[in-house]
Amino acid sequence: MGVERDIMEHSKIGSIDEYISQFPIETQKILLKLRQVIKESAPDAEEKISYQMPTFVQNGNLVHFAAYKNHIGFYPAPSGIEAFKLELAAYKGAKGSVQFPIGQSLPYELISKIVTFRVSENMNKAKNKQQ
Repeated sequence: MGVERDIMEHSKIGSIDEYISQFPIETQKILLKLRQVIKESAPDAEEKISYQMPTFVQNGNLVHFAAYKNHIGFYPAPSGIEAFKLELAAYKGAKGSVQFPIGQSLPYELISKIVTFRVSENMNKAKNKQQ
């Protein structure tokens, strides 16, 4: 995640609403839609701020997201990137992250699939721990 945010430091952010409210209105719209897609894909997940970013948790961290000057960072863990690497090939990214350029529509259907994958993955890990 080591990219510094261009908008501001988020060290005192307490909620996802507070995080989103600090960005320009167009970025807020993107973040609100992204949040909605994640919530619909993981309805039992809890929201929190972790690593100074919006985070969804269900049997462990599912996904994080963050806004930057020129892109939205989406962090579904390395497994989420690997499982959808062909669909994500058009975007910049790294082992556990992908960058969606601001100014282009986010691939919300793909994001939903990735979140659903991560929910299933975390549920399987939790079941295996119980056995």
